[in-house]
Amino acid sequence: MKKLIAIVAIAAFLTSCGGDTTKTETTTSPDSTSMAKDAKNSSDSATKAALDTSKSMATDAAKMADTAKKEMNKASDKMKSAAKEVKKEADKK
Repeated sequence: MKKLIAIVAIAAFLTSCGGDTTKTETTTSPDSTSMAKDAKNSSDSATKAALDTSKSMATDAAKMADTAKKEMNKASDKMKSAAKEVKKEADKK
């Protein structure tokens, strides 16, 4: 999970810093308030993506657990019926 969060954070950083577009330089210095807002927005989007991914993984894991439980119940029922048949044959002898 830690690796996933790190990967999402790196992807968000590269996405926010990447791009093929060029911007013209302005003579005004960047506003620290806008930089803080941009950093917060990037952090929020990375956190949301990580949460969405973890929720999706949890949902998939729950589905797999349900499927495994159903299959184990089927196998248990088959073993019970086989045991009954073996017992019947043993009682005949």
